[in-house]
Amino acid sequence: MFIVISPLNPDPMYKQITDQIKDSIATGALKPETKLPSIREMAKELKISMITIKRAYADLENEGYILTRSGMGSYIANINKDKLREEKLKEIRGELNKIRNTAAKFDISTEDIIRIIKESGE
Repeated sequence: MFIVISPLNPDPMYKQITDQIKDSIATGALKPETKLPSIREMAKELKISMITIKRAYADLENEGYILTRSGMGSYIANINKDKLREEKLKEIRGELNKIRNTAAKFDISTEDIIRIIKESGE
């Protein structure tokens, strides 16, 4: 599994891990029933605390992305792609609201933001 933890990323390490695993599930890189590395293995590979990995796995399990079977490990759950899409749309809406609120402080209109988004996609 290829996960990169960046000290420049403002998100906590456990969130960087959960986000990357969710992204891998969404793209199909991680398929249902794929076994994840153990907490110990992942911590060793990333050179971070097992507590951080445990938190990431717990969050993923609570959100329904992985299943943990006692004595067997953690596996990717069978996730509905529409659910993943809806969750990502919700996250994007939140980020856009932050951008819109910041832009309003500088008299930048929603139309300006839309134009910037369209230009960045070219």
